[in-house]
Amino acid sequence: MSFMSEFKEFAMKGNVVDLAVGVIIGGAFGKIVDSIVGDLIMPLVGKLLGGLDFSNYFIALAGQTATNLADAKKAGAVFAYGSFITVAINFIILAFIIFMMVKQINRLKKEAPPAPPAAPPEDVVLLREIRDALNKR
Repeated sequence: MSFMSEFKEFAMKGNVVDLAVGVIIGGAFGKIVDSIVGDLIMPLVGKLLGGLDFSNYFIALAGQTATNLADAKKAGAVFAYGSFITVAINFIILAFIIFMMVKQINRLKKEAPPAPPAAPPEDVVLLREIRDALNKR
């Protein structure tokens, strides 16, 4: 088997294609969640906590006096723990949404009906017929 035909066989397996689709959809879904967290949830959390903006929480490691993270990064190294808080909240929300989706999918799945009993092998059927015929005499 040539390298190309072996690679084609591998790439066309159902699991590989399903994984590729999952990664693409996951990336797009991640952007949606990033927007929800960054544009909708974090401003509300900041407002509830007195106007705090987590994205600008940082510790200047190079002695910068900047008031926002972007300017501080331009001037040197920073410990941007506010960005980490935002990413952690993003992860928690994403994990919760995925949990709810899987829970809903599992609820929608119908339980497969039990398989009918397998037919006995032909020799067993013949032996039963012989037994029944002998019992009739």
